[in-house]
Amino acid sequence: MSDADLNEGDELAIAIVGMAGRFPGAPDVERYWRNLCEGVEGIRFFTDDELRARGVPEERLRQPGFVRAGAVLDQVEAFDAGFFGYSPREAALMDPQHRIFLECAWEAIERAGHGLDTESRSVGVFAGTSLSTYLLFNLRTHPELLESSDSFQVMIGNDKDFLATRLAYHLDLKGPSLDVQTGCSTSLVATHLACQALMGFQCDVAIAGGVSVDVPQRTGYVHQPGGIASPDGHCRPFDAQAQGTLFGSGVGVVVLKRLDDALADGSHIHAVIRASAINNDGASKLGYTAPSAEGQAEVIARTHALAGVTPDTVGYVETHGTGTLLGDPVEVSALTSAFRAGTEATSFCALGSVKSNIGHLDAAAGVAGLIKAALAVEHGCIPPTLHLQTPNPNIDWARSPFFVNATLKEWKPHGHRRRAGVSSFGIGGTNAHALLEAPPAPAPSGPSRPWQLLVLSAKQPAALEVMTQNLAAHLEAHPEQSLADAAYTLQLGRKAFPHRRVVVCESHEDGAEVLSAASSDRVFTDLAKDGGRPVVFLFPGGGAQHLRMGQELYEKEPAFREAFDACAALFQRRGGPSLRAVLYPAGDADAGAPLPRPSVGLPALFTVEYALAKLWESWGVRPEAMIGHSMGEYVAACLAGVFTLEDALALVAERGRLFEQLPSGAMVSVALSEQELLPMLGERLSLAAVNGPTQCVVAGDTASVDALAADLAARGIEHRRVHIDVAAHSHLIDSILPAFAAFVGRLKLQTPTQRFVSGVTGTWVTEEEATDPRYWVRHLRQTVRFGPGLRCLLEDPSRVLLEVGPGRTLGSLARLQVERGQPTVVLTSMRAPREPGSDLRFVLTTLGRLWAAGVPVDWRRLHGTEQRRRVVLPTYPFERKRHWMEPNTLSAAVVSDAGLERRKDPADWFYLPSWKRTLAPRAPAATPRHWLLFTDASGVGEALAARLEEGGGRVTRVSPGSDFRRVDDGGFEVDPARPETYAALLAALADESRRPERIVHLWSVDDAGDGVASVEHAQRAGFFSLLFLAQALAGQGASSPVHLTVVSTGVQAVTGHEVLAPEKATLLGACRVLPHEVPGLSCRSIDVEAPGCSKAQRLLAARLADELSAGSSNGAVALRGPHRWEQSLEPVRLPAPAPDAPSRLRPRGTYLITGGLGGIGLVLAESLARQVQARLVLVSRGGLPERGDWDAWLATHGEQDRTSQRLRQVLALEALGSEVLVLSADVGDAEQLAEVLRKAREAFGELHGVIHAAGVPAGGLAQLRTQAAVEDVLRPKVLGTWLLHALLRDTPLDFFMLCSSRTAYTAEPGQIDHCAACAFQDAFAHKAAVTGGAPVISLGWDTWREVGQAVTTQMPDGASAMRDAMLAHALSPAEGVDVFERVLAQAPAHVVVSTEDLRAAMARSASFLQDLMGPMETDAAPTAARAVPTNMDEAERELADIWQRFLGVESVSLHENFFELGGNSLIGLKVINEVKRRFGKELPVVALFENPTLSAMARLLTRGEEAAPATTSDRRSRGARRRELIQQRRQSGH
Repeated sequence: MSDADLNEGDELAIAIVGMAGRFPGAPDVERYWRNLCEGVEGIRFFTDDELRARGVPEERLRQPGFVRAGAVLDQVEAFDAGFFGYSPREAALMDPQHRIFLECAWEAIERAGHGLDTESRSVGVFAGTSLSTYLLFNLRTHPELLESSDSFQVMIGNDKDFLATRLAYHLDLKGPSLDVQTGCSTSLVATHLACQALMGFQCDVAIAGGVSVDVPQRTGYVHQPGGIASPDGHCRPFDAQAQGTLFGSGVGVVVLKRLDDALADGSHIHAVIRASAINNDGASKLGYTAPSAEGQAEVIARTHALAGVTPDTVGYVETHGTGTLLGDPVEVSALTSAFRAGTEATSFCALGSVKSNIGHLDAAAGVAGLIKAALAVEHGCIPPTLHLQTPNPNIDWARSPFFVNATLKEWKPHGHRRRAGVSSFGIGGTNAHALLEAPPAPAPSGPSRPWQLLVLSAKQPAALEVMTQNLAAHLEAHPEQSLADAAYTLQLGRKAFPHRRVVVCESHEDGAEVLSAASSDRVFTDLAKDGGRPVVFLFPGGGAQHLRMGQELYEKEPAFREAFDACAALFQRRGGPSLRAVLYPAGDADAGAPLPRPSVGLPALFTVEYALAKLWESWGVRPEAMIGHSMGEYVAACLAGVFTLEDALALVAERGRLFEQLPSGAMVSVALSEQELLPMLGERLSLAAVNGPTQCVVAGDTASVDALAADLAARGIEHRRVHIDVAAHSHLIDSILPAFAAFVGRLKLQTPTQRFVSGVTGTWVTEEEATDPRYWVRHLRQTVRFGPGLRCLLEDPSRVLLEVGPGRTLGSLARLQVERGQPTVVLTSMRAPREPGSDLRFVLTTLGRLWAAGVPVDWRRLHGTEQRRRVVLPTYPFERKRHWMEPNTLSAAVVSDAGLERRKDPADWFYLPSWKRTLAPRAPAATPRHWLLFTDASGVGEALAARLEEGGGRVTRVSPGSDFRRVDDGGFEVDPARPETYAALLAALADESRRPERIVHLWSVDDAGDGVASVEHAQRAGFFSLLFLAQALAGQGASSPVHLTVVSTGVQAVTGHEVLAPEKATLLGACRVLPHEVPGLSCRSIDVEAPGCSKAQRLLAARLADELSAGSSNGAVALRGPHRWEQSLEPVRLPAPAPDAPSRLRPRGTYLITGGLGGIGLVLAESLARQVQARLVLVSRGGLPERGDWDAWLATHGEQDRTSQRLRQVLALEALGSEVLVLSADVGDAEQLAEVLRKAREAFGELHGVIHAAGVPAGGLAQLRTQAAVEDVLRPKVLGTWLLHALLRDTPLDFFMLCSSRTAYTAEPGQIDHCAACAFQDAFAHKAAVTGGAPVISLGWDTWREVGQAVTTQMPDGASAMRDAMLAHALSPAEGVDVFERVLAQAPAHVVVSTEDLRAAMARSASFLQDLMGPMETDAAPTAARAVPTNMDEAERELADIWQRFLGVESVSLHENFFELGGNSLIGLKVINEVKRRFGKELPVVALFENPTLSAMARLLTRGEEAAPATTSDRRSRGARRRELIQQRRQSGH
């Protein structure tokens, strides 16, 4: 456009270049405008039945003033979470306002045609949102969210502060990003700030808007007399019956540029913002929420002044227009005041308010009015304001400049562009006004190619299909749009995603037709890889040239023509003919005819290939490497800088001239390998080329070639004559080599600047070769090793091989070497000689296919100097799914909080494990059929098996052995210490359809022996056996529930008279934790007394059979005599000891603390130091530097150094009056522990007490734990306790305290080894109480808040935040000391500490894993309706979707590792959970560790469901296959 089309002030104007919105009754801007013009009201009215269904109580329905209406926004619960990288859980926790704004902003930027890949990222974001009612009414009713790992996510997903920056992050925008909050005027104030940022050059593009979603939406509201809410659900701005508005939901976004930038970019301009202003009312009004005519008038007048316009040129004002008795007269009064400053005219300016159509959208109200006004000035018509019957009599309309526009009115300009004002006023007094103007006439689109390349991309294949159909429909509906502009907008104005599709078409009709039939051979779809794919140029050699090659490119493409003409000029300067005249003669000469005379044909071929390469480079397609076949290597060398263009052409011409001096010869292509062919060649034939594993070319004199051809035919070997009369690369050209060598020797050869593959060696050319004239002589004479060269290039399968020259010969040779499944793409630049069609269409199609494969393209250079415009096209079709947290009932929220409140009185934090008598369970009517018994050596298991078989059960017996094997009686043996033997056992049972319903493990009935050896034996026969069994069960996947019962002796202290074997008690850790981890598994412990005779054995077997046949449950049972006992945990008050009560702590007493440099150990040490100035022996595995080195260490290490911190803590203990001895030892090593005791006694004399606090942090699901990792956890607590007590047996200690944990009972997932270790310590204390001696106390600590394993243990992302929430209930160090003192004063054998109800905490553990994983993905399709993937392709797509959602990545390739992408065990659990839902299959977590790629997991999930894979396609030629068949027949005698 010319300067004459610009108005004064346009240099400061801002263009609205894109807009998007969703409003009540309108899912997009087009429907919004249509509704406005047609006078459609977007308000919905509800029936009582609808309201009841949505939970509206009857009393509310009957309440006076209840209005059954709402301005509803559809699908607020839906969101394309995957598109923006959110997991379903994250999406469900995010305010729908944030979600909808993300989608709407994306649509706006696409409608603006601003490409996020190709254009400036200096984009500002200015936006605001309303209060999050989703947080208030939905999320807040789930208090567990606010106390778990999700609390931070809830905060940033719902707070107003994170709307703009969230968009900036997802779109990678670098301009200013501001959240704006000014009440109802928010979005127009945001637009004003965006304009200011553009004018101040803080950004090049700005996104402005607002969003308001009020939930619940469809529940009506109550009208209060005198309030702002309408009494009947209608808003009547400026009408005599105006009584208020109603609040609704909506979103609007505009994209802004400086006007001169928008014109230069060819942007579609909806309207121009000439000026905008904001101010505040201050206190000059009736009240804080009241409007101020003075403030409104001032902001409008200031806008007019800034715009440089007079009010009489403004034809329409989109008012704030809330339709209230107070607000409307004030607003008209303010407008009149502002307009009267410049005109006395009356009734010339129309007023309107979109609130009559859609209600008041709060933070989105201003942008809703802005979009309406922009469309009005763009289209030249003013929509009606609804419900106007009688103008408000409190407004003096007759003397006002205004009238209310009640019908659709055509708006013609009168000597100036159409102008409209937009007002938005916020409660609190922030006023905004903007002046809009119709855009200047755009410059017309310029001419372009007859063929246009349309490119589409999406994140998912389904979205790509919808996008394709949407574009087809758009092209059909909008023939007025330039097809070149549409192509330009798609190329430059869209972000490129992995799933891509391209079409080349010549008209709207052609494009719509081809896109509608997406299976057309003109539609190409591919999956692009991240990071761009490297391209290799393949240049054909002599023989490919033909008449009219590249003629259309010469005529239509300037870059091709420029390079061609440069070559032609150089060739003509050396005396050659005009290449243009030779290649493109006048008349109708055969386009496929070969070019005679090598001295002309070869330079012509070089010229076309060189020009084609330059064309590709002009479009941004630059080679990473090159290879040329024979003469084609000259083009590669020229582009690499070895030859100048002039020298390269001269060399090619000289080669052609010398060829014309040779006697005639012949060449034949043979389908044999080099090794097979060489013995068939005599002295008169040469191997001219090796083009592939079984593609060779032979050259020689005509008679010899004819003879070879006849021999080949007789043998049935495929061959083909090459149409060339020169025996190139053979002994027949030896005579011209000296002349050629002399010529090339005169050329100046330069070091190559780009890599290319040598046709002589079949590998990368070296600098020495490229610059050595002898190399080029060998290149002319020796065999062309194009096949090996291709293999060299295919070492990187990501490469795209592009043939740059006429025909498809090299592409065909390359495809023969690309293995099936290899991602290498092979493309050609030009059609075959006699192939019909357009060269331009062909090369554009190849360009599209390169882009679709992931090759970067410079779209701007594709359009060169063309005058292009951006046009509005269909936007991304989001794949929305429901992501919504329904509100919880108040009662549910109360119940969820009740048991887990922190008890205020520390005396109420204590529990004693107790036993209560219970009745034996009743035998069920139907008993389980399949039993698996791990039988003991004492005979209880055998007696039980006999009893079960008498009852009709089928029993499989398993006994310990040295390996997995079957035994004669139908039973099995397994090695207790080898996990794989348990897996083999279960696999064998599954193969024989004997999968057990009940498993009974009795190996812990047998006596474990004495001493340390008994500890090791008990673990092997008990805990580890159960662990390996559970791992095998989980590895199978739970097709049906399994109940495991563990029968033992000596584990539970019930009566106080039992013979206890605490070394067996670790099995309780397995019994308590496994049901919380392994789906479908329940587990119970039954502790019995060892029977003394066969009769007692039979009686016990009968009782056990009744117990085992009854319904399964988790828990602990003990059988003592005739009685049955069940364990419970009873609260017990433990008051603080009285100040004058005797203490077990001695003044200056000596106390040994293992784990003494750990958090809990040091806290308790400090307590002992403060109370009794104790002599402390602190034992730690790591120890400290020698005492003489402490000062130097502290001087050279910072405060954050862990050793320095410990040194300071020890020094602090000494400052309190204690003597401290720090010793290093492994408490599981008897010799090291004995040495510790020796040194302690040597330093301080006899010990008076022990606190055994040593421990190794646990962590990891049972399925993933190895024996070595578990033993590391068990060692300090099990072996360390055993050894320490044994070594101190004769020492009269005042107390021996074991630091156990309540985890022994809460049994959280991931704590199987810690739970087992603590169960041992608890049982050990009970045994010590029976046997007498020093009081042994097992203190089952609750979690400590600031120290201890719960704080220091590393946890996966997601679980750590939940751990933080749990720590809120944990003990502070001071509370821990208080607990220690209370327990020490009472000295119970065993006590458990829990600041919250212990039984409720135990119940919570059962759902702990599910709580961590969150709910399964919310999805519009229910599980039952979803098709289960049954083949590899479907499974890979489904798994990719799951991984992308839970890992938060945009794409996943088949062979990327889950854990390298950021996965961990917690995310793995979520993935497995979702796999179960979608595929209907149970998988163990370990399956993900063993199959960590999409491809491997898909194979696992579809194993046995796909047909046997097809055999690999045979890539040999027909001749090779026929030859093999003949040989087979000969060998067989046929």
